[in-house]
Amino acid sequence: MPVYELIDNIVFPDVEEAEPNGLLAKGGDLSAERVLYALTQGIFPWFSEREPIYWWAPDPRFVLFPEKTKISKSLRRSCSRFTYKIDEDFKSVIENCAKVPRHGQNGTWITDSMISCYKKLNEYGYAISFEAYSDGVLAGGLYGVNLGGIFIGESMFHFKTDAGKAAFCLLAEYCIYYDIKLIDCQFHTDLLESLGGEYISRKEYSDYLTKFVKSPFVEI
Repeated sequence: MPVYELIDNIVFPDVEEAEPNGLLAKGGDLSAERVLYALTQGIFPWFSEREPIYWWAPDPRFVLFPEKTKISKSLRRSCSRFTYKIDEDFKSVIENCAKVPRHGQNGTWITDSMISCYKKLNEYGYAISFEAYSDGVLAGGLYGVNLGGIFIGESMFHFKTDAGKAAFCLLAEYCIYYDIKLIDCQFHTDLLESLGGEYISRKEYSDYLTKFVKSPFVEI
């Protein structure tokens, strides 16, 4: 299948047109409007520095159902050692996520343009951070985009052992409390699998988006 070249208008090909590895399109820009619309369609940007913007819609999709989060006894003990805040310091969270070394990658996919986009989405109330603190100092966290019934997880970091996992447990509790049905993890990691992540088909994921997204795309 072809990899589509995006035009200036905010449009994307159908996710079923993606390559077997999930690659759907390239080009376009990282405006908050385009990224938000893409996320509601099951598409997300992911690329390295000095690469074109690549847009993905993998099949299967790696997700986590909040009520199925696996929290071991040792992780529960670790969680009790932190204090927590939600969206208190989004800027520090995303900037620290950008500094995390990635196995097999040179540089980061959280580029300056990506940071700028998600800071805008945070200003507009879509992107949100979950933060774990130790002795009042940020020890770990994660950020993502809240689409109402679906949360799109983006990246996680930690300075202290289990601080990132603890922030994820906070996210899971938040999702259960606000009836968010699904955390989209996008790609598989061993860490997310240990917390309860699993694969669903792209079609099933699209059905979840259609049914549960409560913040449809509007001009922002």
